[in-house]
Amino acid sequence: MKRLIKNIGLLATFNEGQEELKNAWISIEDNVIKDLGSGKFPRGSFDEEIDANGMLLLPGFVNTHHHLYQSLFRAISSVQNAKLFDWLVFLYEKWKNIDEEAVRISTVTGILEMMKSGVTTTSDHLYLFPRGHTQLFDAEIEGARLTGVRFYGTRGSMSLSRKDGGLPPDSVVQSQEEILHDYERVVNLYHDPKPFSMSKVALAPCSPFSVTERLMVETAKFAEKNNLLIHTHLAETRDEDEFCVAKFGLRPVDYMERVGWLTNRTWFAHLVHVNENDIKKLSEASVGMAHCPTSNMRLGSGIAPVSKMKDTSIRIGLAVDGSSSNDTGNFLLEIRNAMLLQRVRYGADALTAREALKFATIGGASVFKMDKEIGSIEKGKAADIIGFNLDRIEFSGALSDPVGAVVFCDAKGVDFSMVNGNVVIDEGEFVSINEEEFVEKQNSIAKKLLSL
Repeated sequence: MKRLIKNIGLLATFNEGQEELKNAWISIEDNVIKDLGSGKFPRGSFDEEIDANGMLLLPGFVNTHHHLYQSLFRAISSVQNAKLFDWLVFLYEKWKNIDEEAVRISTVTGILEMMKSGVTTTSDHLYLFPRGHTQLFDAEIEGARLTGVRFYGTRGSMSLSRKDGGLPPDSVVQSQEEILHDYERVVNLYHDPKPFSMSKVALAPCSPFSVTERLMVETAKFAEKNNLLIHTHLAETRDEDEFCVAKFGLRPVDYMERVGWLTNRTWFAHLVHVNENDIKKLSEASVGMAHCPTSNMRLGSGIAPVSKMKDTSIRIGLAVDGSSSNDTGNFLLEIRNAMLLQRVRYGADALTAREALKFATIGGASVFKMDKEIGSIEKGKAADIIGFNLDRIEFSGALSDPVGAVVFCDAKGVDFSMVNGNVVIDEGEFVSINEEEFVEKQNSIAKKLLSL
């Protein structure tokens, strides 16, 4: 299949040396960008020509951390004002009742919401496995495939229950043997390491306060042996800092060093409470980071010092986090909040709109070590492309800098989205999926779970 996207008002490639092109075009063969340029577009035999007249096109956004099942538990009144540990203790008692259908439906709805705000690649951190439900990861993969998104699932885990000094109840933890066995199973079934893969798997113990030290060590060894990435929450709150010092005699980053997690295979979610020495260690290891500004504000966790990290070797991406701690999967809002939150603490020049967009695109791709395949619009990369009509009211008066306007103004959602060469959103609507059907199912499941 050969496609030509032509008459592009402005193309922001995020490819160094060819960043922004006016009156541009992109030629695509199957799922790969074959060429691009500005001015007169190539004549030839194309199966389809897409007219992007008056549009701004960008690389698809990359979401580096989520808990999709949590979209069933948004804005729960009992914990709207709770901090992380209290919030978790309450919600574990609700989450313990999820099943495969709940995971499948919430995966679809959570991903569709992000896709409407420009996400073409997403990860998910599924760490909750209530007893008797061994196929939750499989249900999540099934749901992700329905949406057409590029999906990086992480097989999460919890092995340290409340009775053993952790935070989660017994009903949602597994033994180390169960977890390691399932690592092998899901990697064999769902991890495709080839270029342009639509399905990858990483390993993701939940957090220092919900898994044993031995599981952290064994996970890192398994990942090294099988050439996989690893992921966990880290340094999100001061409570976590105090927990790690009390239990391990080390602060969170130092504990990660002890268990073999300071490696470029790793990406951490949050990294809010880190000091200069922590940043130095993280940079020397070239770890990845999923920056979750909205969730950090929502839970009062603090402000990650991203403006101090952006010029280090830490690979920084953005993430909406779970919808119980963000309540929305609006990735455009995440980009805006990333920029504004740094300015609150570090000043008006702490983070620019283009730097925030870089985190959202090529930065996220680098977190997944996929920056040779996605994250920018250039020859040889996957055709993951999003577009905004610039004649919308929210952009009126902002056309002197449309790229900056996507962040500064209320962009609301994309008008066009292509994932792996397939158009999934056209004129703001999904091409081949009925979102209302899944919204109805989601509301029914959420009502049931909250009544238990």
